[in-house]
Amino acid sequence: MVGSANLNIMIKAARKAGRSLIKDFREVENLQTSMKGPGDFVSRADLAAEAILKEELMGARPTYGWLAEEGGEEAGQDPTRRWIVDPLDGTTNFLHGLPHWAVSIALEHKGQVVAGVVFDAAKDEMYLAEKGEGAFMNETRLRVSGRNKMIESIFATGLPYGGRSDLPETLQDLARLMPACAGVRRWGSAALDMAYVAAGRYDGFWERRLKPWDLAAGIIIVREAGGFVQPMDPTGDILADGEVICANEPIFDKFAGVIRKA
Repeated sequence: MVGSANLNIMIKAARKAGRSLIKDFREVENLQTSMKGPGDFVSRADLAAEAILKEELMGARPTYGWLAEEGGEEAGQDPTRRWIVDPLDGTTNFLHGLPHWAVSIALEHKGQVVAGVVFDAAKDEMYLAEKGEGAFMNETRLRVSGRNKMIESIFATGLPYGGRSDLPETLQDLARLMPACAGVRRWGSAALDMAYVAAGRYDGFWERRLKPWDLAAGIIIVREAGGFVQPMDPTGDILADGEVICANEPIFDKFAGVIRKA
């Protein structure tokens, strides 16, 4: 696809950060890590990737705002636009040598995500979308699955770790959902979970207590692939609340009904 100048900036930045991460991933046992909190690690690779992304994105668009996992939030001269960045979504996978992690970049304009990139560097899969232009994985157009029966569908979520308070809620979700579907997967990267919904690999995804950088790029990629994306609370806001439900159109209402019973 031929993307806008902003999308091409995002793709270039994601690839550059991805190359840096791959180098460190090959030497994962030698990475110096420090603990930020229970089950939440930050590595030298993570910080280096964010520095690359900031240099590339802010260098190209210095007036935009900035929101990122490690570096926090900075207001821009242009109050209508900001980058929302996760340099390494799936850090725990990365640190354990599991090749399932991604660079996630979104561009927000006037409170709406208008472009998104999720780069799975380990598999060389670049998921991308712009508002009104469709979603792609590398050069292949993406479309959500066409399954219309819950019992044939596979869903993804994140499982709370380290004694998080939302564990009982998630266990209740699973108790209601698992008898009604073909399976539930937990692969440890919300950005890739949403990209996989867009690609039709999963039929739906839900999770609570996420951050804007976990979700922003995935929102537009799923929507541009024909999927439905809503907050857990129908009156809420996905990025502000950190809660999301997404699926293809035929099963969305049934799936959301099961999850929202909590």
